[in-house]
Amino acid sequence: MRALEGKVAIVTGAGSGIGRATARLFAEQGAGVVAVDWNKEAGEETAEWIGRDGYEARFQHTDVSRAPEVERMVHFAVEQYGGLDVLFSNAAVQILGTVTETTEEEWDRIHSVNLKGVFLCSKYAIPEMIRGGGGSVINMASVLGLVGDPDLAAYCAAKGGVIALTKATAMGYGPKGVRVNCICPGDVDTPMVQDYFSKDTNPERARQTVSAHYALRRIADPREVAKTAAFLASDASSFMTGSVVVVDGGLTSKCY
Repeated sequence: MRALEGKVAIVTGAGSGIGRATARLFAEQGAGVVAVDWNKEAGEETAEWIGRDGYEARFQHTDVSRAPEVERMVHFAVEQYGGLDVLFSNAAVQILGTVTETTEEEWDRIHSVNLKGVFLCSKYAIPEMIRGGGGSVINMASVLGLVGDPDLAAYCAAKGGVIALTKATAMGYGPKGVRVNCICPGDVDTPMVQDYFSKDTNPERARQTVSAHYALRRIADPREVAKTAAFLASDASSFMTGSVVVVDGGLTSKCY
């Protein structure tokens, strides 16, 4: 059950939602975890929560859209634990807007975190993985990188970019022992999704309406997605790279 015993993992966006659940699960499975978030209070709380239960996690404050901070994040992991084996690029922001409604500033903000952040994390983490003999990069994409939502145009574009970047990186660094995969979840019960529901005049009705589109008639719990990340981080997925792993409760399996 400790499939990540002795590994060192960076988890971005660890202050809440999928990142928080994944940081916890990685630690439970034996990894030394660097819990990363731009929200200092939330990130510190995650690391403390993991540590209180006897697992290993340390917080690093980082804005993944800024290269010097990402470089410092990777150096921190290596200094604290002696190497780097796993990167889970999960940090993201979401802003509602159609193509014509989205401002240039909103477009840039979404892409700076959701796509540029994934690029920067890989840019600085992969050389350390190569030095250590290889590793696993897991990028957080979305079903909205595969299908469209007119009210999340910029988000869709960024997540589609994450999928393409995952494939390009997998091809470039597979020969050097680095596997690169991405996860495409549907709706997950995270603060981001809860905020989306809360904007409706009837949040519970909005949740039920969204859940009805799923074969399982519910949205995911963050730990369910974390389990997929843990599998991709472990040696159990040793022949997987360049894969787009859809974890969506059947959402994209239907036509109508």
